[in-house]
Amino acid sequence: MTAPILLIAYFLAQASFAHAATLRVGPGEAITRIADAARLARDGDIVEILPGEYRGDVATWPQKQLTIRGIGQRPVLIADGRSAEGKAIWVIRNGNIRIENIEFREARVSDKNGAGIRFERGKLTVRNCRFIDNENGLLTANFGDAELIIENSEFSRNGAGDGQSHNIYVGSIASLTISGSRFHAAKIGHLIKSRARLSDIRYNFIYDGAGGKASYEVEFPNGGTAILIGNIIGQSATTENPVVVSFGAEGKTWHESSIALIHNTLINDYFPGAWFLRVHKDKFSTPPKVYAINNLTVGLGIFTMGANGEFHGNIPAPSFILADPQTLNFALPNNSLLQGLGINPSDYAINKKDKLVPNAEFTLPIGTRPITPPAAWSPGAFQPGPR
Repeated sequence: MTAPILLIAYFLAQASFAHAATLRVGPGEAITRIADAARLARDGDIVEILPGEYRGDVATWPQKQLTIRGIGQRPVLIADGRSAEGKAIWVIRNGNIRIENIEFREARVSDKNGAGIRFERGKLTVRNCRFIDNENGLLTANFGDAELIIENSEFSRNGAGDGQSHNIYVGSIASLTISGSRFHAAKIGHLIKSRARLSDIRYNFIYDGAGGKASYEVEFPNGGTAILIGNIIGQSATTENPVVVSFGAEGKTWHESSIALIHNTLINDYFPGAWFLRVHKDKFSTPPKVYAINNLTVGLGIFTMGANGEFHGNIPAPSFILADPQTLNFALPNNSLLQGLGINPSDYAINKKDKLVPNAEFTLPIGTRPITPPAAWSPGAFQPGPR
């Protein structure tokens, strides 16, 4: 692009955002309906939604740049039998959109794929949101340049009960990044399902919970690059499938495939036992690379069977070795004999840029806290110290 064209593009962009406004939605405001705000908002605007229940107030957001956030106590959006475009409570069309502090509930549509959010294309960042009792918590399309980022959010009781809908279902997009979030109680479907080229999942609580009937806890059906660091990943005694993490069950879509599990605590409450990591290497012409470093597997199950790669510092343990599973404290006690038995994860990397070293831990109810690398690493998602 020549210099004059670049200058014209720059000034047009500046002009577009020069008139950015803040639109307030809620009782007593000039705009009382979210759907009206979606129609009125312009690129660069901020939409603020006041506390309360918004029933049947569904919307499509066509903007290229937008921030949408709940103010104060999280606003609750209840589908109440309605949907935008027959897809979701909100449809994000194609832009750089940030959504904060919103709750999405009870999305239902005729094809049983009703979502709290349907993300079509662009870049979507979701922070401090909740997705409760939808057919899909969040569902994406399959555009290879789309990016999805989820931070400090909760997904619970999503799924139509058909095994084809999930707490979150990510299509063949460029990247999925999840941190500081909680996933539990999916209805038959998976806690997380991702077909993304890159799935980077760090410091999350992915644990189905008592009575949960989720199938896989995490699935990557088409391979790609999957990185799981510092997560608590666990299945219940009533799971629909003994596999905890599944990779490549439907064969590869992406040119390169690898999976790294680093410092996760993998939990199984199911009898007779779990398959903690199942890599379907028979579906690949070249077996995917597997890196499994310093994971703690808790409960009956197999881990390395059928997966070839780098397996170091992984330790199996009974559940009583943990601090207090009944209160969801899955850390090792400070006096545990397993403390310091890991290896140095910085010795391993998927590529030169991405060192597989934890720098944070999940904290209940959602979120993360930073950690300082210890003198000696312990297996699992938590390092010793006060919490």
